[in-house]
Amino acid sequence: MSLRRARTAEEYADWVKQARFEVQDLRDCLLYEAEESMVSFPAFLEPLEEGIDGIYKAMCEGHYSFGREDLPFMDVALAHEDQIPFHTLLKQINETHRRGLEVEEDA
Repeated sequence: MSLRRARTAEEYADWVKQARFEVQDLRDCLLYEAEESMVSFPAFLEPLEEGIDGIYKAMCEGHYSFGREDLPFMDVALAHEDQIPFHTLLKQINETHRRGLEVEEDA
């Protein structure tokens, strides 16, 4: 299955913003559950949050650049994708990072 990449820089930035929201929402849900049942936070949450925040900060400061390597948080995201409801979004962000924006080629 081929993942769709962002078509514009604005779409890519929106995906990163959405991922930030999703991570915070997941943190809030887990915090609520932890208060109710004394469950501990999963180890993947902090590196995931830091990685996405790092991309967002680089974008805001104007020094983000696409690359050929996976984003640093992808090992964690892939290892725990069954616990991350928005793992497809993370994969799309990573695919766009690695391969650039999806532009239509003129025929």
